[in-house]
Amino acid sequence: MSDQTQSGTSSHPAVVTVGQYLATRLVQLGADHVFGLPGDFNLSLLDQMVTVDGFTWVGSTNELNAAYAADGYARLRRGIGALVTTFGVGELSAINGVAGSFSEDVPVVKITGMPSTTARAAGLHLHHTLIDGDYDHFFRAYREVTASATIVKAATATRDIDAALMTALRESKPVYLGIPADVAVAPVPSANLRSPLVAATSDAGELARFTAALEEAVAEHPRVTLLVGPQVHRTSQEPLIRSIADHDGVYVASQNMSKAVLDESHPASLGTYMGAFTRIEEARDAVDQAPLLVLAGTVMSDFLTGFFTQRFDEQQAVELGLTSARIADTTFYGVRLTDSLAALHEVLGRSERPAVVPVGHPPVPDADAPVPGKALSQEYFWGAVQNWLRPGTTVIADAGTSFYGALDLVLPDDSALLGQPVWSAIGYTVPATLGACVAAPGHRAVLFVGDGAAQLTVQELATILHRGFTPVIFLLNNDGYTVERKIQSPSAVYQDITPWDWTLIPAALGAGDRVLTTTARTEDELADALSLAHSADDKAVLVEVVLPKLDSPRLLTVLTDAIAAAAKAAAAR
Repeated sequence: MSDQTQSGTSSHPAVVTVGQYLATRLVQLGADHVFGLPGDFNLSLLDQMVTVDGFTWVGSTNELNAAYAADGYARLRRGIGALVTTFGVGELSAINGVAGSFSEDVPVVKITGMPSTTARAAGLHLHHTLIDGDYDHFFRAYREVTASATIVKAATATRDIDAALMTALRESKPVYLGIPADVAVAPVPSANLRSPLVAATSDAGELARFTAALEEAVAEHPRVTLLVGPQVHRTSQEPLIRSIADHDGVYVASQNMSKAVLDESHPASLGTYMGAFTRIEEARDAVDQAPLLVLAGTVMSDFLTGFFTQRFDEQQAVELGLTSARIADTTFYGVRLTDSLAALHEVLGRSERPAVVPVGHPPVPDADAPVPGKALSQEYFWGAVQNWLRPGTTVIADAGTSFYGALDLVLPDDSALLGQPVWSAIGYTVPATLGACVAAPGHRAVLFVGDGAAQLTVQELATILHRGFTPVIFLLNNDGYTVERKIQSPSAVYQDITPWDWTLIPAALGAGDRVLTTTARTEDELADALSLAHSADDKAVLVEVVLPKLDSPRLLTVLTDAIAAAAKAAAAR
């Protein structure tokens, strides 16, 4: 397919294989890097996919990591990600990562190379099966964590593939494609490839009705507050949020999974809203007591609402969802988030209201001059990081002390926070950093990951380094599972982990001189490490940050205290 272009507008051979068709569709949709591992049931598929111009294979160290990498890639690309595994053993290893993508509305295409259709029909007792003749066990499992699950047939392959990809685009959820080895090489017509797939559009009539109702609602209120959730990221609407924020009379707050969707220096920014755990009371009141509250792509889960401590009434808010919108008791079906936000921008532009008074931002974490020999604390560490961060940074923070420390940072302009607070799988971020680096190589990735989390997935650091990426990695070594220690039984044996020599890990992974490593136990050692990271833009930097076992960032301390108190009260009842 040497005449293939990413736009999909050039000529194609009249016939392509199923594997080539799928790879071309992925390239057309911007998923030109595909993660995964080979296995005997997907080799024919991969042999076809790699022949497509623009397609790049990114081999991962295991299937779970490939799923996390595809997830991180999709988030940073504001599009879809994709991974390929073999049947059974490979796809089961990846299912946890795909479930996280489903939980957090990330459109990942999970592709499984399967045994041939004849082997399936005969129920042969092949390896990687459960030796019971049933080849659909894992397909059925994936139906529980995807928006659609399809085993592709040669006769309907182009339709099967296009339908799955359109579902991923429409619903911003993972989809599953099982491709038997013989189907992967089956010839199919390429005619559909002349027209790249496009996202679904809103129902025109419903959109017009919604816009009229929105104009009436906005006209009645002198001020509008947007609470922006992660679905805005998924639909690439950050520029539109910035335009909406420029209107007079508008405030913008973000949920923690969409932190910095609007530059936190913007006058309209209220920072991160987390119900009772919102840092500034005035910012919380601007959301909870808003004359007109617009919920834009929000997710009302426990960690995103401060354990359901929001004081606003969802039913009285304007709700803009991925595929529908609601104003009071009226739901407008078929109105997509991209169009409802555009309608809001248009309506605000046609009305006048007084400018908002900027709400005070939370105190910026800060650190005093380092004291030589003084042991590090979480408070000092995050204050020093705040002063060190540069604009244009992708901050990636693993569940636990890392994520909740990062939430209290005021991110520099043109920066983003990548985390997984809903699914909250520890270890997500090391392979997600690979996906982020591939997706956005122009932004330097800065990863914060705990020692317990890193032990799950740190081997993907090998892929990151060997592909020439230069992230800065802060390995927070607090000797075990600090979050769980803060909630219950801090001295229990199950809270401990095996100690590793973290600064030797890159060398063991064959990094050579592509990475610099250092350990910071004291304030002055941290200052030296931060200086090293700034000066080494052409190399990856791993800083082991040694912190007290029971110390935690401010926000995590508040949250875990609340969790522990609730658990104690429940036990007393």
